[in-house]
Amino acid sequence: MIMIFWQIFLANFIANLLGYGGGPATIPLLEHEVVWRYGWFTTSQYSEMVALGNGLPGPIATKLAGYIGYAQGGVLGSAIGIFAAVAPSLIMLIALLGLLFKYKESPRVKKLTQIIRPTIAVLLGEMTYEFFFDSYMQVGWIHTVILIIVGYVLLERIKSSPVWVVMGALVYGSVFLGG
Repeated sequence: MIMIFWQIFLANFIANLLGYGGGPATIPLLEHEVVWRYGWFTTSQYSEMVALGNGLPGPIATKLAGYIGYAQGGVLGSAIGIFAAVAPSLIMLIALLGLLFKYKESPRVKKLTQIIRPTIAVLLGEMTYEFFFDSYMQVGWIHTVILIIVGYVLLERIKSSPVWVVMGALVYGSVFLGG
């Protein structure tokens, strides 16, 4: 039984490590692992799995990893598959952050930070505008303003956890907006 968990880990880790370009790049690599290497699924079953995964929200690689892991090893297999799917990115992110932290006083790293900060600010500003506009168009200005003001007060004045603010917004949406 331990061997199947190791195989689930390897299949997802290898596909996601080599799948440069995100989820769509991992699909054929994962197919090679689960159809041809381990023989867990037929090509037809894998195609149906990908079609179903594409119909659901979220990243395709983690959805496939969760399904494959569950089919082969139950709930623990699913958790192992999902972890293996995100592990390459997690490892690279930790390594990059370690490198940046080590050289944080370097003039080049400081220059990089100066260049990146405004870019991130613009991207966050654009995302905020799009969220505001979508909210305004879908639920109207009254609900949008209420959520913005309450969110601001809870986050900035009362210093509530963002988790509770998001949970509150979900409850508000389900009660007042019929979500």
